[in-house]
Amino acid sequence: MTMTTPARIAIIDYRMGNLRSVQKAVEHVGGEAALVNTADAITKADKLILPGVGAFGDGMRFLNELGLSGPIREYVQTGKPVLGICLGMQLLFDGSEEDAPPPDVSSSDVNNGLVTGLGILPGRIVKFDVQRGGQKVKVPQMGWNALQWDRPDPVLNGLEQGSAVYFVHSYYARPADDSLTSARADYGGDFCASIHRENLFATQFHPEKSQRVGMKILKNFVGLSC
Repeated sequence: MTMTTPARIAIIDYRMGNLRSVQKAVEHVGGEAALVNTADAITKADKLILPGVGAFGDGMRFLNELGLSGPIREYVQTGKPVLGICLGMQLLFDGSEEDAPPPDVSSSDVNNGLVTGLGILPGRIVKFDVQRGGQKVKVPQMGWNALQWDRPDPVLNGLEQGSAVYFVHSYYARPADDSLTSARADYGGDFCASIHRENLFATQFHPEKSQRVGMKILKNFVGLSC
C-alpha cells in the first residue's frame, strides 16, 4: 500500500443519506468524487466509497434493487481501494441483527437469524446492550469518542492515539476474525470502530463529520494506491 496522486472516486448513491457531505469532504481534501448508482460507473472508478445512514435492511434492499451488490463484491476483488462508512461498513459483513424478523418467519433475505449483508467480511452486526459491560449506556451512541489501535492502518497514518471521531449508531460490527479490527473505541466496553483488510477499509464513525481528524483519514484514503 503506497501513497499516490488523487484519483477518481465513486461514491455509491443507493438512497441512504449523507452522500453530498461525503462528496464535499472528499473534494475538500483533493479527491475527484462523483455520486454513482450503476454497475458500469463502479467498475470504471479508481476508488470506491460505500457510505450510508439508516437501517441495514433498507440498505441491502436498495443495493439489490439497483443491481449494485454484485458489482461491489467484484470491485473489492480488483484490489482497488474501497472505503465503507457507518452503515456502509456494516453492509460489508455477513449480516445484521437489525431488522431481522422472528425466527419462525421465513424470508429469502434472512440467514441464521440475520438480515443478509454483502458477505465480503465474516461477522455480524449486533446492537449495543444498554447494560453492556455492566455499564449503562445510551443507545444510540451519538457524539465523539476516542480511537485506540495497536496495528498499522494506512488511513489512520499520522493520527495520534486517542484521536476523537464522531459516531451515530445503535449497532456495531462483531467480526468473526479479530484481525480485521484496526481501531477500537470504548462504549460500555470495546467495540470495532474501524477495519482494514488489504485494499478494504471501513469506519463505523463518520470521517466527514469528524473535523480535522476525519479530513486526515479521507486525505489518506484519497492518496492510497493498492
